[in-house]
Amino acid sequence: MACNMRIEIGTGYYGSYSPIIKEYDMNLFNKTHAQALQTTHLVNLAAVHAAPILTLPQESQPSLFRRSIQHNYADLLKIADDSGMAIGLTDHHGTLLWTWSSSAMLSSAEQVHFVEGGHWSTQAVGTNAIGLTLNSHVSSCVYSHENQMDSVRDWVCYAAPILDPSSGQFHGIINLSTKYKKHTPLGLLAVERCADLVQRAIQFEQKNVLYIKALGTPWIQFNQQVLTLSHRQIEILCILALNRNGIGLDELHYALYGERDVSIKTLKAELSQLRNLLPNCIEPRIYKLSCEIQCDFLRAEQSLNAGFLASTFALYKGSFLSKSESPFLSTWRNCFDARLSHLIYQMQDIDQLLRIIGRVPERIDAVQRLLELLPQDNNYRDYFLKLL
Repeated sequence: MACNMRIEIGTGYYGSYSPIIKEYDMNLFNKTHAQALQTTHLVNLAAVHAAPILTLPQESQPSLFRRSIQHNYADLLKIADDSGMAIGLTDHHGTLLWTWSSSAMLSSAEQVHFVEGGHWSTQAVGTNAIGLTLNSHVSSCVYSHENQMDSVRDWVCYAAPILDPSSGQFHGIINLSTKYKKHTPLGLLAVERCADLVQRAIQFEQKNVLYIKALGTPWIQFNQQVLTLSHRQIEILCILALNRNGIGLDELHYALYGERDVSIKTLKAELSQLRNLLPNCIEPRIYKLSCEIQCDFLRAEQSLNAGFLASTFALYKGSFLSKSESPFLSTWRNCFDARLSHLIYQMQDIDQLLRIIGRVPERIDAVQRLLELLPQDNNYRDYFLKLL
């Protein structure tokens, strides 16, 4: 489901020369890419024998997570080789970015698409270790018969989340898999050790990395230090994050303030303070962020575009900058919320709805959808009706 919304900030003539925002191509519910991953579980698993293969996005430069994986190639290979296992690391959607299989696992791993691009969420292949860890962000072990896909019923899989040690951001999952006859009670400890190696590398690789959390309570971190910023400064960073090719001063002013009577000098002062806090990270004139950025709202949008519900709702901790009156950011927020609501009303998974309500109780659409699915004689209906 792609929003396909573009916001063009330019100038128009309404009796006098004034900036305007043009919105076009607003197709909120284009479902071409996400049609196959509409629910949080597969209804018919009988015909599924291998994970779907997705095209991995091209990176002009290796991301922080990619660099951290590369940092540990040798150690991870040795662990998998010594134990005769298959090892893989996924992104925050549950799609494998890198895998390696021992000779004992190579053939079956290729057959079930435990390879780069293989997508292992519970949406795609039912119950499995990667999918459970994706949903819960805690380590999991799935024994042979617990795997929902028949072709991996003789596998035992161990998975652990990879979290940023300083920001807590969820980057992905590391998985170790073996055949049932060779499984070990130390498998979970081994995969958590692997996750720890990657997490240490993430900390080592963090230089000029800017974290922007804007879903729920805003929070900014740069070079592993939490920054105390004004609401307006956070808004500016979010606008720059959404305009990676840069934005001019006049366009930025209108995107931030709209028709409000705020001088350009005020905006310049905010930018000057930000550039002092983020040295060499904001380019002048055509303003853009030149450092590496990690944004929860951009990651959530990517998950939503791909139809990955588990990773979308794991990132969603609340509305995007709910207090912002910026025309640009308000439009982005309204579009994202409309798309999210559309998915919520299609959900069939009561557990997933309960997780959403537990995390963000103000999502009335999730409460309404839950009441539609709960039996009329359910003892908890009255409790949820009070939330409306």
